[in-house]
Amino acid sequence: MSKPSDNPADPFKKALAEATKVMADDGDLSVTYSVDPPGLTGDAVRLPQVTRRMTREEVLLARGTADALALKHKFHDDATHARYAPAGQMARDIYEAMETARCEAMGAREMPGTASNIDHKLDAEAFRKGFENITAAADAPLAEAAGYLVRHLATGRDLPAGPTNVMNLWRDFIEGQAGETLEDLDATLSDQKAFSKFARQVIEDLGYGDQLGDDPDQEDETQDEAEPEADPEDQDDQDQQSEDQSEEAEANPEQSQEEQQDQTEAQVTMDDLSDEEMSDEAEMPEGDAPLEPPPPAPVSDADPDYLVYHNEFDEEIHAEDLAEPAELERLRAYLDQQLEPLKGAVSRLANKLQRRLQAQQNRSWLFDLEEGILDAGRLARVVANPTTPLSFKQEKDTEFRDTVVTLLLDNSGSMRGRPISIAAICADVLARTLERCQVKVEILGFTTRAWKGGQAREKWLAEGRPQQPGRLNDLRHIIYKQADAPMRRTRPNLGLMMKEGLLKENIDGEALEWAHRRITARPEARKILMVISDGAPVDDSTLSVNPANYLEKHLRDVIAMVEKRKQVELLAIGIGHDVTRYYDRAVTITDVEQLAGAMTEQLAALFDNDPRARARVMGIRKAV
Repeated sequence: MSKPSDNPADPFKKALAEATKVMADDGDLSVTYSVDPPGLTGDAVRLPQVTRRMTREEVLLARGTADALALKHKFHDDATHARYAPAGQMARDIYEAMETARCEAMGAREMPGTASNIDHKLDAEAFRKGFENITAAADAPLAEAAGYLVRHLATGRDLPAGPTNVMNLWRDFIEGQAGETLEDLDATLSDQKAFSKFARQVIEDLGYGDQLGDDPDQEDETQDEAEPEADPEDQDDQDQQSEDQSEEAEANPEQSQEEQQDQTEAQVTMDDLSDEEMSDEAEMPEGDAPLEPPPPAPVSDADPDYLVYHNEFDEEIHAEDLAEPAELERLRAYLDQQLEPLKGAVSRLANKLQRRLQAQQNRSWLFDLEEGILDAGRLARVVANPTTPLSFKQEKDTEFRDTVVTLLLDNSGSMRGRPISIAAICADVLARTLERCQVKVEILGFTTRAWKGGQAREKWLAEGRPQQPGRLNDLRHIIYKQADAPMRRTRPNLGLMMKEGLLKENIDGEALEWAHRRITARPEARKILMVISDGAPVDDSTLSVNPANYLEKHLRDVIAMVEKRKQVELLAIGIGHDVTRYYDRAVTITDVEQLAGAMTEQLAALFDNDPRARARVMGIRKAV
């Protein structure tokens, strides 16, 4: 017998999964819970994670999301949706929002209990996007407003405050432009094909008709007209003409051969002419449009041969968008609790780092100046001789004042537990310490959206498994703290690393290139990038269909590019893994509790004016 689960949320998850299958009318539907954004892919539903605490917000959001996705699975047909989908972005957004509203409105009509659940989902999404505080229509998304209005008109229900605010900001405009079309809403709601045509008409009424693309129904009619059935009488005439030509050829074989020869020569002449014309077209003067579009830009600046099968599913996301504020606060409190025994040691290291930095910052002064800060140490001369002028001093500009530091943290599954906890708390302490010394800090994390391949792999499988596809997983690059954001506002974000299911696989090369692009765009004169990782890049889906060193080679190429350009000072810390074979400036620690000391020592050494001292700490082969 299997051991019963000790997670109090498991019975709720199981019951919700079964209810979702029943509502979707599909017993084979796969229901999972994940920190990834919820969604519906084929016969798989992703619902928001429900933690052990089962807060009211988590439960309501999970139920509302489950109902919405189940209704979409039941009432939505992908083929019909794709057939009538507009080409332009704004038109497509309106089209998508209206179709989602149709499915949820159909569910509210047939199963009224779903309406209140979906309202909670809408309220949570609107709260996260700040819809309730928007005061101008220009700041509110038109597509969302159109979807809210369709849902409101179809169900007659009042929406939550945030959606109502967005809907009302655009309602007069939408009804003024498409009021007559909206009267047909009830007649088309239950028929997706009719509703798709209805939605396209609304989009045209709103002024986005140029983004609709070709009308699929009109294309079918044109195709039917272009292929008329052959008239029997015409076919008989053609057969008779062919027979006459055959008889003439048999009666005059010589004449037939001459005619055939003339026809052959004429064909050769036409072929030659075509080749000449094509040759003339090929030799286009400079400035004309090229015959072929230019090749796409390489995915990686470091290695033009590095391939990514599809990057449309990758995401660069802020930490606060992966969890609600209340959950981030809870996870942050859990992180602090986990590291309470290390708090004293980490604080001492932070104070040591701050003293070293401030000592370098304040030790250099210019004296005997006519303006600046009054030099109190020389007031005795003024007292002894009042005719002596006052002396002023000014602090010299120090080397590290105009500096930015990026901490790039490995968020892979192998970091789960104590390593990720210590990495998170050390990043927090370093950011606060450097901020007090007027050094800006950015904290980034990298992982993947799925284990063993995500939607990119599914697309690869559906397209027949092409050979050598390149990277096959969906990246997730997380921004925990931007360089210009104060630490007091972003402190809870680091708690996200404690979230169940967040840590998956690691593709270090692309993450390092992403962090390098971000820091090089900064205005600071000095840029420092510190990587904290516990191993080589690993992604099973990619390595199973590419060379075994595919990701490792790309990481080496990116490191070589960064070190060659010398725009950024790159250093790394390996947790239980020797990263010195990748990075020139690196240190390896065997115990995660040594991480705090290693980080502070390396950063302090970077700000040391003595190159020999920097070399001793950093492990550089030769001091420059």
